[in-house]
Amino acid sequence: MRRGPKTKLDAITEGYLAYLSDVSRKAAGTVRDVRCTLGKMGRQMAQRHPNAPLWKLKLDDYIHWLNEQRRVGHTPASLSKYLSHVRGLLNYAWRSGKSDRNVLDGFALQEEAQRRPPAALNEEEARRLVHACSARTAADRRERLIVLLLYGCGLRTDELCQLNLDDVDRDRQELVVLHGKGDRQRVIPIPQGVFIELLAYLADRGGKRGPLLRTAAKHRRLSNKCVGEVVRRVAERAGFEKLITPKTLRHSFATHLMDHNVDLAIIASLMGHRSPAETGVYLHVLGDRPRQAVERLGEHAEPDRLAVRKLDAASETGGTP
Repeated sequence: MRRGPKTKLDAITEGYLAYLSDVSRKAAGTVRDVRCTLGKMGRQMAQRHPNAPLWKLKLDDYIHWLNEQRRVGHTPASLSKYLSHVRGLLNYAWRSGKSDRNVLDGFALQEEAQRRPPAALNEEEARRLVHACSARTAADRRERLIVLLLYGCGLRTDELCQLNLDDVDRDRQELVVLHGKGDRQRVIPIPQGVFIELLAYLADRGGKRGPLLRTAAKHRRLSNKCVGEVVRRVAERAGFEKLITPKTLRHSFATHLMDHNVDLAIIASLMGHRSPAETGVYLHVLGDRPRQAVERLGEHAEPDRLAVRKLDAASETGGTP
């Protein structure tokens, strides 16, 4: 996907980003993510501490920043990621002799006692959202396809924007994601209903090369911001009062697969996760089913009569067998 020119940061931060890319061999997407975090945090901190680089700030400054971010709705997971990014920069500055210490060394957020499941729609809400997508015009069909691909294939916003026409395998009815998170590639089967609408869109779109999704005016590759605006407009038409984002649709994809008993490893592969452990955040939809499954296995193992008599005797005396 075409990107605008990256914002030049200070020399120390640029040196750290180069270190991540050239020495630590971090994926390009990871380096972009760190750059975005450090640039945003630098701008926010500059409002209270003009001309003070991040590695010169005190721990209290970061705690104040964390409290502000909590108030505007950032999740503990997001804040932990931001802290990890800036902690790496502070450590680099300390090792480079630019600061006396890394004030975030050893500092971490206390995780919530129970991790909140990701926001997702239930299946009725997902149908309601899709039904709010019109198909009268070519522009309408493009917006409808955006929603269908996000929900029906579990794509990340950036993955959707980077799709090209030749990433659609019509013979195998699959999408080839060449630039997933961490530059990992994967192949996603396209549901039959989504595939039919994709073929209709391709007939409108025409051509054999170039971005799959592009703007109507100048035929430029669709941006992440445009995709977010499409989802927001459709959600408003569907009458949703809660916030619906492209990530909500991706989470809904995984949650509904889990709810239909699809194997965790398969969901991890479809989502582009490095391992099924990353997919564990969706286990909340299982409820009591793991226990019920284990109990059904237990029905085939009749307890030994001696063990039963020992338990009965222990319960009568109040002791343990």
